[in-house]
Amino acid sequence: MMEEVFVMMEGVVWMEFLRGMLKPVAATAVVVMAVVLSFYMKLGLEGEMVYSIARAFLQLSIIGFVLEFIFTQKNAGWIVLAYLFMVSVAGYTAGKRAKHVPRGKYVAGASILAGTAVTMLLLVLLNVFPFTPRYIIPVAGMMVGNAMTVTGVTMKKLRDDIKIQKNLVETALALGATPRQATLQQVKRALIIALSPVLDNAKTVGLISLPGAMTGLIMGGASPLEAIQLQIVVMNMLIGASTVSSIMSTYFCWPSFFTKAYQLEDKVFTAE
Repeated sequence: MMEEVFVMMEGVVWMEFLRGMLKPVAATAVVVMAVVLSFYMKLGLEGEMVYSIARAFLQLSIIGFVLEFIFTQKNAGWIVLAYLFMVSVAGYTAGKRAKHVPRGKYVAGASILAGTAVTMLLLVLLNVFPFTPRYIIPVAGMMVGNAMTVTGVTMKKLRDDIKIQKNLVETALALGATPRQATLQQVKRALIIALSPVLDNAKTVGLISLPGAMTGLIMGGASPLEAIQLQIVVMNMLIGASTVSSIMSTYFCWPSFFTKAYQLEDKVFTAE
């Protein structure tokens, strides 16, 4: 009897899912338009466009079922597992951007973990969000995604700047400067460039476009005032997590940039 009820409930879930997918499928009409334009302009992006949207459909569908399962669980371990999975993927992606940084994927992963974990802990301690899957997983996803971009840019820019100004850094080291002192300007420049888009987005939020979290709440029937309150929290946490993650990435990069004798590691800065 219980098995029959379970099968019926599973069937209902699938029917609701397939019925709900009608609008997303209809929305692919604009992708078809993009494919046609790409073909007409001979851009050669038609295959990549179709692959990208098909992959997005598959990934989001799978994650939807995964989240549906996690949201029904009371074990906090599922929250931690989902969070660590997001950090791992983000670290791998950011590390690929900074491909010339030794162990870049691990450096990026550790930096993202540090920045987002500290920010999340503060939000929970301040009772901004309850420690439940429905709140923590979406919030963590936003922070991890933002920290991933900022961290990748910071690491790549720092390595490239040190390579370009290698003679200046080596001169400073020869005069007795520590690695931190010798690369202070390069670190500042990398952090400013990486964090500027986040800050610019905060300055113009609501004026140019409505952010995703705010739009989702409004479309879901929430009051615009409630949506604004949540969006302010989101912008605060994105700035906090991104700043901590990017700064930590500069610290984690140094051991691979310098030898124990405080000299630049040549093999790191000779690769193209």
